[in-house]
Amino acid sequence: MSQALATMKTETQPVINRERSLRILSKSLYRDLRQNGYEPKQIVALASELIAQVTTDITDQSTLA
Repeated sequence: MSQALATMKTETQPVINRERSLRILSKSLYRDLRQNGYEPKQIVALASELIAQVTTDITDQSTLA
């Protein structure tokens, strides 16, 4: 999965392709988690943790500016 993120060229890839790539990645991640026995509540917990991490990152960046 990290390879999928690494292959996304953020500077040169058009926004539409990036959004499509993220949509595909999220569907694939969800499918993999379900196939490996994760329950929907656990996947929601993961999504919440990801949002918390992004929020922290944004907060940290805004304090540096």
